[in-house]
Amino acid sequence: MWTGWWLWPLVAVCTADRFREEAERIMGGTPVLDGHNDLPWQLLNKFNNRLQDKRANLTILADTHTNIPKLKAGFVGGQFWSAYTPCDTQNKDAVRRTLEQIDVIHRMCQMYPETFMCVTSSRGIRQAFQEKKVASLVGVEGGHSIDSSLGVLRALYHLGMRYLTLTHSCNTPWADNWLVDTGDDEAQSHGLSPFGQSVVKEMNRLGVIIDLAHVSVATMKAALNISRAPVIFSHSSAYRLCEHRRNVPDDVLQLVKETGSLVMVNFYNDYVSCKPEATLSQVADHLDYIKKVAGASAVGFGGDFDGVSRLPVGLEDVSKYPDLVAELLRRQWTEAEVKGALSDNLLNLFEVVEQASDHAQRPEEEPILLDKLEPSCRMTYGYSQGPSLHHQPGALLAALAPLLLGLCLL
Repeated sequence: MWTGWWLWPLVAVCTADRFREEAERIMGGTPVLDGHNDLPWQLLNKFNNRLQDKRANLTILADTHTNIPKLKAGFVGGQFWSAYTPCDTQNKDAVRRTLEQIDVIHRMCQMYPETFMCVTSSRGIRQAFQEKKVASLVGVEGGHSIDSSLGVLRALYHLGMRYLTLTHSCNTPWADNWLVDTGDDEAQSHGLSPFGQSVVKEMNRLGVIIDLAHVSVATMKAALNISRAPVIFSHSSAYRLCEHRRNVPDDVLQLVKETGSLVMVNFYNDYVSCKPEATLSQVADHLDYIKKVAGASAVGFGGDFDGVSRLPVGLEDVSKYPDLVAELLRRQWTEAEVKGALSDNLLNLFEVVEQASDHAQRPEEEPILLDKLEPSCRMTYGYSQGPSLHHQPGALLAALAPLLLGLCLL
């Protein structure tokens, strides 16, 4: 009896080692393909994107969740790097700053070619896996980055963007964000406006993945119902387990299941436990729950490393993915299910998005109505031609009223 008591801790340690070893074996052939990492934002904040600054050396970079040794230790084989610019750049320099963040991602690949391979396709991801490099893709985080322009959307695609998050934590003139659901922002489009629907259709045509992290529930449902291809939530968790409006509610998870879409679980404590503290086990709870409701093919990892201030105990940086995978194995996930969450689910979805694209199809061309845009310092070139581009009559009269009054007073 006494002998059995002291053996239990030893058995537990041996079992833990077994699951960790199994995780590393699986990840050696099927590495992590994560949906969202904000290292480029850290490079901007810390070094103004000067990668040649000695402090920015990614092999020794400190005070970040991500560097090259940590990526290797975490078996990260693919990453959507976030090209993010804050909401306060909307109607100002959002496009320029987005271009600069895409540029720094490309320069990461150029400066560390032995580690990073910039790719734009599912085939490219598989090639990077074979070469034991980190497949590096561009995800643009926030629809304000296209400045309500289909032409900018297409240009960003040609620069390598392969997903676009329809909003960040602010409305665009054509889509509503999650703060509408908390009452902290007012609904403008009640989901997607007609122009927002055109954005979704053009993304489908191009082969850009639609990302619904950060959007309102109405926007989620509108996009899921309109899109011809499956969509992702690049860094969101399950609302049932943590009632934060950045998370995905059950009725939307049903749409995720029906459309073959994907929820990539966010590791931010506030979205995991709805508290300042969280644990690796609670992240696994979200993965379990989404698998249960939407299916094993509907779940992935969207850690949000270097974009959040609080992370669960046991998931402090990108090196910790094997511990999360070991926990899933401990919970009796099959090897196929684990491989799906690691990368197969996102790869399969990306292939479907590529197959649904049609560059021979005529592009969406109808611009957003001018009166939907904030004046800011923008010019109105192109809006002088064609009846469909003019202000609505009431808005036009309102705009002309001060001029007419001034003429009457002369």
